[in-house]
This record gives sequence, C-alpha cells and structure tokens, in this order.
Amino acid sequence: MLEKIKTMYNPTPGMRPEKIGPTVGQNIGKITLPSTELRFYDLGGQRDIRSIWPKYYDECHAVVFVVDACDQARLTENWEVFDEVLNSPRLLNLPLLLLANKQDSPTSLSVAEIRESFDAWQRARSNRETDEEDKPKDKDERMASLDVMGVSALEGTGVRDAVNWLYIRVQNARKM
Repeated sequence: MLEKIKTMYNPTPGMRPEKIGPTVGQNIGKITLPSTELRFYDLGGQRDIRSIWPKYYDECHAVVFVVDACDQARLTENWEVFDEVLNSPRLLNLPLLLLANKQDSPTSLSVAEIRESFDAWQRARSNRETDEEDKPKDKDERMASLDVMGVSALEGTGVRDAVNWLYIRVQNARKM
C-alpha cells in the first residue's frame, strides 16, 4: 500500500508490485500535499512485529489499519488485533480508517462484507463479555467515527480516496 502511495504522489516511484512482500519491521514514506506533509509508518502485522507498534503511537495523527480482504481465514485474528488498537488510550480521538485491500481480486470481500464481518465479531465478543465496566467508555463513539474503504494497492483503486480522507482529517485536527 505504501509503495503505491509513494508512486502516486512522489516524483520517485515506490517499488514495483512484483518486488513487494509482506512488511517485516517498518517501511517509512512521506508525501507532500498543499500545506501538509503526510508521513506514513507501514508497520508489519506479523505477531512478533506487533510489539513495535506502540512505539509509534505518540507520533500518530491518524490510524490506518489494512486488512487483506481475500484472506477470510485471518479475519478473526485481524479483528482481535484491530480491537487492541482501538482500545489503546494513546490513540483515542484519532481518525480511524479501516482499509479492505485487494478489491481488484474476484475473491475479495466487499467493503460492506468487511464491515459486517467486523461488526459481527464485535457483537459476538460483547455477548461473551460478562463485565461491561471493562469496556472503554469511548468505544461506541470511536466505532461510530470509523470509516471503512476499499482499495487495491496493486492497481491503485481507492488509494487517492484514502489519502484524501487522511489529508482532510489531519487538516481538520490542526484547526482544533
């Protein structure tokens, strides 16, 4: 995803898709838009890499969580990890964008299906929880502000919309 953003917005293109594998560790990129520089930290999602994520939380102005919309077998794991991100006090009040990647694939779940999968997972989790006092008070409000978009990091479909979404929210946050 980050390499496609770099290619679309910078004079020097990012890596070609056939050279890109899963992010191991981090990949940093930046783009310059009118009156704003957006810096991206693409952090690998493998279990042993997730421990580095909190080191970047204090520098965040928005959170973009990317899921592989073709990998239905890992959706439960994705939602568990995403829920941990949602519950981090250091990320409260930040814009939150969930990207369903690989929308170019015929086996990809649609944006609506991804949203429904996450909502169903949350409902099931809520039903399993016995003590509602453990639930963060801002969680419902935070979920109401969650945006879900479809993208194809391969073809670039939806990438500009996602970057525009970020740009608008970063600009709005500066005005506060």
